[in-house]
Amino acid sequence: MTAPQQTGPEETAHECARAWAALTAAHARVSAQLTNALQKSSGLSITDFEILLRLEAGAGLRIGDLTGAIRLSQPALSRAVARLAGRGWLTRSGSQADARCVLITLTPVGRDVLSAATAVHASVISETLLGKISPAEQEQLARILARVADG
Repeated sequence: MTAPQQTGPEETAHECARAWAALTAAHARVSAQLTNALQKSSGLSITDFEILLRLEAGAGLRIGDLTGAIRLSQPALSRAVARLAGRGWLTRSGSQADARCVLITLTPVGRDVLSAATAVHASVISETLLGKISPAEQEQLARILARVADG
């Protein structure tokens, strides 16, 4: 009987690099598919979709509330919000609690756009990612990524 091989620092580093390369390649592939499908179906970018999705709960959010969830600088996020407001998909209004604060809320038209885009999003995710792995692997992937995201 042979003993299991020990993994040395070089092998561990190589496996780490391979895992990272696979993760970034998968992200790039899924992101490209999402970008194309959302743009064709609703004129949304992935960032636009994420902004509308975070506003779905109904209560207005401050730009600062979105800054941590959306990977844009505050000025770029403000421009994206202004663009979406210009399309009539969200509104910006003052806050009664804090006069310095601007609340962003999804409009009924924005909710309709989000609903249609969510169906496209789910289809692309199912086809390009989840359809490639078993339900057990999907659950495991979700747990692992949530743990990484939570720090």
